[in-house]
Amino acid sequence: MSDFLLAASRRVRARYRNPWLTPGTLIPLLLVLLLSVAVCFPSLFTSYRPDDMDLGAILQPPGPVHWFGTDQLGRDVFARVIYGSALSLGIGAGATLVASTGGILLGTLAGLAPRAVRQTLVRLLDVLLAFPDLLLALLAIAVLGRGPENTLLAVGLAGIAGYARLVRAQVLQVRLSGYVQHAVALGESPLTIILRHIIPNTLRPLLVLATVGMGYAVLSASALSFLGLGVTPPTAEWGALLSEGRNFLDSAPWVSLLPASVVALSVIAITLLGRRLQTIMTKGGIE
Repeated sequence: MSDFLLAASRRVRARYRNPWLTPGTLIPLLLVLLLSVAVCFPSLFTSYRPDDMDLGAILQPPGPVHWFGTDQLGRDVFARVIYGSALSLGIGAGATLVASTGGILLGTLAGLAPRAVRQTLVRLLDVLLAFPDLLLALLAIAVLGRGPENTLLAVGLAGIAGYARLVRAQVLQVRLSGYVQHAVALGESPLTIILRHIIPNTLRPLLVLATVGMGYAVLSASALSFLGLGVTPPTAEWGALLSEGRNFLDSAPWVSLLPASVVALSVIAITLLGRRLQTIMTKGGIE
């Protein structure tokens, strides 16, 4: 009898345990909140400015004065990482917004347009999905040119196909639902049905994909800057910091390795939070 009560108690605790209060959720959530504070209030983390040079402190190793050391111009690397978070995460968020908005428009059209248009769009999406997002971003950069705004657009445009495929699948499912059929029977206009019933019911899985996709967008933007095709030095941006420090890997590895660690932790935290959100939403918020 006691074993039965113990097993029942465990099932009840597992069923009603708050999924947001587990280490797998709290740790990445806290890291994302910390990044958000760094974006909004960078001066809380460092008293140095990202472009302040100290020629008497060139390539100093990490220490109590300069936590991440200094670079080849005596600039504080930690300050450049903190101030660069606004640009890097801003590009990632903006690119995700561009990709998700374009995905909603293209995916809805691919699911509701006349047959010939739908088939054309589906073939186009298949072609785009055959190429890696970074390769498409490189192609967009070649057309648009370098710079923060163009990097944002390039990464965003490269991600549209993935969002469009998800939206199309959701639209095909939702348009056959009872409430949509009921709206059609009541004589509501197609535009009203799309805006009121179809699109809102496609946003739930899109929110999860956008959270995960922001991590990939930050990584792609940093990769473009590292290659010299995105944000260029001396602008404080994570990928540009890695590009500047790669010439000093033998003598001063901290110039690149410590910013790279921040990039990796940030992308992992955002991606884990998105995956966790997906699990919670799939299970209805109950474990």
